[in-house]
Amino acid sequence: MDTLRAKYRRQNAQVEYQLLKESTPIIGIWDDHDYGINDGGKNYAQKKASRDLMFDFLSVPLDASERKREGGYAAYTYGEGNQQVKVILLDGRYFRDTLERIDRIYQINPTGQILGDAQWKWLENELKTSTARVNFIVSGIQILPTEHAYEKWANFPQEREKLLNLLSNSGVQNPILLSGDRHIAEIMKLVDSRFPKGIYEVTSSGLTHTWSGIAEEKNSLRISELIAKLNYGLASFDWNLNQLTLEIKGKEGIVLASQLIPLTTNQ
Repeated sequence: MDTLRAKYRRQNAQVEYQLLKESTPIIGIWDDHDYGINDGGKNYAQKKASRDLMFDFLSVPLDASERKREGGYAAYTYGEGNQQVKVILLDGRYFRDTLERIDRIYQINPTGQILGDAQWKWLENELKTSTARVNFIVSGIQILPTEHAYEKWANFPQEREKLLNLLSNSGVQNPILLSGDRHIAEIMKLVDSRFPKGIYEVTSSGLTHTWSGIAEEKNSLRISELIAKLNYGLASFDWNLNQLTLEIKGKEGIVLASQLIPLTTNQ
């Protein structure tokens, strides 16, 4: 915890970060190294202390409901009326079952959980009661990809199907998946009977370093280039034209990938 605390203090001391915090609400959810152990799950002994450090770093109020339950998940809604956006931050660490790794390849856990019962119940309520026009579902690890050997929701196929079924059946408007972790960036789209118009996922990472050694990685759901450059993600809304633009941007704001998504309205 001393190491995590020192790193959070170092980040908070960055002048650029201080300026950003003055003008922009900052929210977040951890992935493995923020959690405190590489690719860790529910058996990490310091998870409660680590969660509290993350909340302190993010300036989550001491009396916030997030602090009164286990885990780090949360939801935030911005805007009003037909220009409302909801961000749902999923905690894929605190309750996640164990994964076995053989020859650097994570093995499938067919019955394991990622979110845990309480978080699933919370998520279902957040989706079904959402009045937002666009709903971002944020996960530290990738949700749609199934083919690579690293951490992903597909390592827990029961959980992945449960999430996609819930998004389809909840009636939530315009769900968009956001993820990180991979030290690469890409835009993906899944089209099936649940999502005849498709559901998109944007993976963006990282701001400070990337997986420079990768040239290609199979992903049949990828609709952009695989990007192994410093990058960040940007979502831009045109409410008059009822559309959302998702971008991966690099140094000097150069656009590395872009996807235009028409927005629908549930009747």
